[in-house]
Amino acid sequence: MVIVVTVAVAVLGALAVSLLTTPTYQSSSRVFVSTSGGSTVSETYQGNLFSQQRVASYSELVTGETLAARTIDELSLNMTPAQLASKVTATSTPDTVLLDIVVVDTSPGLARDIANSLATQLTTLVRELETPEDGGTPAAGVRLVEQAQESSAPVSPKTTRNLALGAAVGLLLGIALAVLRDRLDNTIKTRTKLEAASKTPLVGSLPFDKNLKENAVVEFGAAHSPSAESYRELRTNLQFLEVDHPPRVIVVTSAVPAEGKTTVAVNLALALAEAGHHVALVEGDLRRPRVSKYLGLIGSVGLSTVLANQADLSDVMQPTKYEGLEVLASGPLPPNPSELLGSEASRRVIDELRGRFDYIIVDGAPLLPVTDSALLTTHSDGALVVARYGHTTENEVARAVGNLETIGAHILGAVFTMMPAGRKGGDNYSYYYETDSSIPRQTPNPVTPGSSATAWDGSQAGSPQASSPHASSPQAAPPQASPPVAPPAAQPPVTPPPATPPASPYGTGQPPAAPTSYEAGPSRTSTPRPPTATPPGTPPGTPRPPATSVRKPGALDNGVAPSRRYKE
Repeated sequence: MVIVVTVAVAVLGALAVSLLTTPTYQSSSRVFVSTSGGSTVSETYQGNLFSQQRVASYSELVTGETLAARTIDELSLNMTPAQLASKVTATSTPDTVLLDIVVVDTSPGLARDIANSLATQLTTLVRELETPEDGGTPAAGVRLVEQAQESSAPVSPKTTRNLALGAAVGLLLGIALAVLRDRLDNTIKTRTKLEAASKTPLVGSLPFDKNLKENAVVEFGAAHSPSAESYRELRTNLQFLEVDHPPRVIVVTSAVPAEGKTTVAVNLALALAEAGHHVALVEGDLRRPRVSKYLGLIGSVGLSTVLANQADLSDVMQPTKYEGLEVLASGPLPPNPSELLGSEASRRVIDELRGRFDYIIVDGAPLLPVTDSALLTTHSDGALVVARYGHTTENEVARAVGNLETIGAHILGAVFTMMPAGRKGGDNYSYYYETDSSIPRQTPNPVTPGSSATAWDGSQAGSPQASSPHASSPQAAPPQASPPVAPPAAQPPVTPPPATPPASPYGTGQPPAAPTSYEAGPSRTSTPRPPTATPPGTPPGTPRPPATSVRKPGALDNGVAPSRRYKE
């Protein structure tokens, strides 16, 4: 980029100079210098040498002020002899007696007239100088052999030459500046430098996504999303950092502002919620909160309200449109954020959240300007240090990590944000594992309230036992005799299932859990419930009372407790 910008500036500068320069035109006249011939070959040769020597002398006369003054008088020009002499040059071809008088001026006609006048005045002046005092024959003379013509094209500026010269100079200067900038640049651009500065392994590399400028939330449901896959990779790495004691309360922070820490915190929480976990996202930056703004929530009540004993934690937790994710906003901005976040009340809030949720993601403030995130890290399981590609310096990351180490905080790892896509050595790949479009997709059917299993499209279609009799109607009809129906010729007869229902993994009396969207089991059919026994003494034909089920408070319709809902 430095080279391109430098070349562009140089070319534009050359173009500007060419456009602003006044065009000049050139005209030239030619004279022949001769000497008196000799009678012998030796005298003729000596005469030629004498003429060539005279050419050099006459060149000095052409560019002198004597001829310039005579030309000004002849043409009545409004300039000084020195000004006219600066426009005149004299050139001669080696080993010849030809002398060219070249004049350059902004007017093509004036340049022609000056060149012809100088040739005429030179002829007169040479005759005067070469004629002896006694009036003999001149030793040498000058004769005009070619008059000057008016030029139709300017000789200056040469736009094409200037542009090429500007591009060449800009290229050399740009390469020099790029090399110098690379030598003086201490921003982090490689994984090795980030790990060395943070003294911790890299747990995630997030590509640059221009869509996040307008909306900081990554669409995890979109196909072929590099950002979504990067956050899933970060989620997996965090879950396997410490297998025996995986971190559950994670503070996301950075060394300086504008590193993308809030975006990382929001989308990491969404990635964990996507995996079926119950996640709490805490807006721990009490100076410049952004989480509630990104998710469209109310930020006037939240963490600071709870820390000030003005509300309970359950009253300020806000659900989101994303399943499994709840947010604790910042609340009113306090005058003493560091004191509040480092208090015992802050620790109690984190402990209470730890007991309610599977994961707690805290969006903290930058480490170098303030100490808020360092204090929050002491209440958590560790911190993620976010560094922006080409923006964060090694010194800034080292100082931020040093602040955490000073108070004994645990650093989980480093996260690289805004990594350019396709950069060599950037550890960022864009390979996609495409879905086979020839195979039909599996989509869940709407679940009927009270049913114990979910039927899937294509797996149970057309099956007479896809659902139990009591799942399709709130009140089961009494069993009635009906003639047997022969199966279609193209299908084998359906074998009735056993009368005894299969054992439930959750205890006696509970129906089997429905298959979730994360695992597609083999096609199975529900077992019809045996008819309810009719009390003794009931007249024949009396309708059977509706089947009832006893459900514990807080249990789901499929028999899975709320605490296990996100685990599945």
